[in-house]
Amino acid sequence: MSDELLEVIELTEYEPKRLPRLAIPDSIGDLLWRQYGSKIDIAFPSRKTNAQWVLISQGWVGHLPLTNSFRLVLNSKVELGNLFRMLEYAYHLKSFYFLEGLVECDSLKEFYERLANILARRVLDRARKGLYRAYVTEAAKLLYLRGRLDLAQTLRSPWETKLACRYEEHTADIEDNQILAWTLRCITRSHLCTERVSSTLRRAYRGLQGFVALRPVSAHDCMGRVYNRLNEDYAPLHALCRFFLEHSGPRHETGVDSTLPFLVNMARLYELFVAEWLNVHLPSHVALKAQERVSIGDHDGLHFNIDLVLYDLKLDHALCVLDTKYKTTRTPSADDVAQVVAYAEAKGCHEALLVYPTSEIEPLDERVGNIRVRSVSFSLDGDLEMAGNEFLRGVFR
Repeated sequence: MSDELLEVIELTEYEPKRLPRLAIPDSIGDLLWRQYGSKIDIAFPSRKTNAQWVLISQGWVGHLPLTNSFRLVLNSKVELGNLFRMLEYAYHLKSFYFLEGLVECDSLKEFYERLANILARRVLDRARKGLYRAYVTEAAKLLYLRGRLDLAQTLRSPWETKLACRYEEHTADIEDNQILAWTLRCITRSHLCTERVSSTLRRAYRGLQGFVALRPVSAHDCMGRVYNRLNEDYAPLHALCRFFLEHSGPRHETGVDSTLPFLVNMARLYELFVAEWLNVHLPSHVALKAQERVSIGDHDGLHFNIDLVLYDLKLDHALCVLDTKYKTTRTPSADDVAQVVAYAEAKGCHEALLVYPTSEIEPLDERVGNIRVRSVSFSLDGDLEMAGNEFLRGVFR
């Protein structure tokens, strides 16, 4: 295969893709199996597969840059417009007026690139106005006294000619800006953007260099942050950063370059989407808690992470537990029922719901002891708001 020729293989969630033996070099197959075996089910050519490659995307959507000249594109079974709306809800992008029209993108790659361009231009605007700065406590040994003297350290080393000082530094090298720098670097290394957008990304990144140290951060660092009147415009920037960081996978080396895959876990996205949709549409007397951790007995190491728990604020108790199931199956399994019943028992409530992304799920409404177990649908087909309203009626039925 020529180095100049970019080979692209497209997969759709859970749909087997069969390819001739010569379509994928053995080295690429080995790489795919080693690096992404948990995301792509791969069967090597054999008698069992009729000497063909068989690839199945296990609920992941995005781009896998395997080498400089070989890439996998993982498409969603969900209509693109609805996928974008799910992302808007899940990452609080829907409230930003500058995102209007993004659902009209023709591909996930275009959506990614347009968001990257928005982030880069907003960072450039903020850098021109001046980066947000804060006072940070520093400790250093100086020839002169600055701030206050660290007396304990000075007495431990009386022979030192320099003074151990602790002082406040007014600096832009703070986490607010470090999040922006690290995210811009990750996007640049994804190689998913055109040269026009990549040029803007590099300019934005250079605008931070010299002021901000490059420090690895995670999507979690973008959440739960506190803003004031001086940095409130960082809130949408950090929301965008969270989107990019949460879907940038581990680095894969390709010669002298390095690329980062862009991968969306559709099961996790579905859970986030349902949670954020509920947050917007729940009645005022009902509150939602996502990913609630419940310990089992006195064992700190044994616990449940419950997808969603609804609470009645007036009565101060759990109304029901919900477990999202982004699956291709249309029949609730015994394992699914057992899991959600255990969640309900742990929360002391009598309602347990299994939430599926299709309206064609087999109806379930049974009792397991004192717990009523039901299947409800938040369908990803058609109009999401209509599907959401139908889902909400099912929850409180």
